Amino acid sequence: MILFIDACVRTQSRTMRLAKALLAKLDGEVETLRLEDISFPVTNEAYLKKRDALIAEGIFDDEMFVLARQFAKADTIVIAAPYWDLSFPAKLKQYIEVINVLGVTFEYTPEGFPKGLCNAQKLYYVMTAGGSYVPEEFGFGYVKALAQNFYGIDEVELIKATGLDIIGADVEAILSSAI
Repeated sequence: MILFIDACVRTQSRTMRLAKALLAKLDGEVETLRLEDISFPVTNEAYLKKRDALIAEGIFDDEMFVLARQFAKADTIVIAAPYWDLSFPAKLKQYIEVINVLGVTFEYTPEGFPKGLCNAQKLYYVMTAGGSYVPEEFGFGYVKALAQNFYGIDEVELIKATGLDIIGADVEAILSSAI
C-alpha cells in the first residue's frame, strides 16, 4: 500500500500536481490522507498522560494510534507539502507528532538509539516553492532525518520544483522538468 500524505490546501496546488504525477508512476493501491480534513488533538497534559499510559501498557489498538499504525504499515510513503515560511504546513508537523509513537513507528535499542519499526522501504517528499532559497534542513531535511533515524526508512527522495513565483519564471517548464 502506498500512503499518500497530502499537506496541500490550495485547489490549484502545484505541489499536488507533482505528487499526482509521481503517484501515477508508482505501482500499488494508494491510500490518501488529507491532513486538512483531520482535527488533530490538542497536546495538553491530559492527552500526554493518556498517550503515555497506553504506550507503557503496550495498548496500541487505541484510536489514538490509528495514524501511527497506518504509517507503520505502508509499503511506500509519499508526502506532498508545499514550502511555506521556511518549512512545511503546520498540519504536517501535527501529523508527525501523532505518528511518532514508541512501540509503533520506532523503539529504542538498549543503548538508547532509535530503531525503526516501519514497513516502508521508500519515502518520497514532494514540494514546490515560489522562491529559490529553499534550505533543506527546515523542511525536507527534518522529514528525512526522522524517516531514516527513527522510522527505519532508508531511501528518502526529494522531488521539488522551486523558483515558481520569480518574475519571468516559466512555471510550466519548471514543473514539467520536475515531473
